[in-house]
Amino acid sequence: MALASQRDERAIRLLIKRHNQRLFRAARSIAGNNTEAEDIVQASYVRAFTHLDGFRGESSMATWLTRITVNEALGRLRKRPRMGAIESLKAEVETSASIAREPSPEEEASRREVSLLLERTVDRLQPDFRSVFVLREVEGWSVEETADFLAIPAETVKSRLRRARLELRSHLEQQLAGGFAALYPFDGKRCTSMADKVIASLGRS
Repeated sequence: MALASQRDERAIRLLIKRHNQRLFRAARSIAGNNTEAEDIVQASYVRAFTHLDGFRGESSMATWLTRITVNEALGRLRKRPRMGAIESLKAEVETSASIAREPSPEEEASRREVSLLLERTVDRLQPDFRSVFVLREVEGWSVEETADFLAIPAETVKSRLRRARLELRSHLEQQLAGGFAALYPFDGKRCTSMADKVIASLGRS
């Protein structure tokens, strides 16, 4: 913190790396698209690093930065034209840096499909429900912290989270209906390989 307040580049980069994922998700849940979410996070970092003297240590750095980011996002949302509030850009898949090995093409395709399905489903939530869901279920903030970030009563957080869960379940059921015909695919190269192995095995018998 002391180094960051002195504009030490290494210290600032370290803080950004530590909090990027959390702040992006918070901004994305309110903004509704990746491009604006990135702008919001960038603006929030600039505001935070130019006002580090305002951080009193009464809450964690993560809480302080999240509050700044949520306020920035809500401020922009209020300035949007009414129709702009439901604008949504094409979802982008976040890649995981924690994979211990390179996934197979099939695993990677499956992971991308699941990520896109979940992102599209969460994006279909009403903005008020989406922000509560991401802050509570994805980032793990408490009811009280989420209420504080969004400036709403704790009971409103609970009711919106319940509604978000119900809507997500409904959306997922609609999108998955009829999709079980494609469950456990075994075709293409995998099918050909199996046939080759069986024929080879029969030839040895």
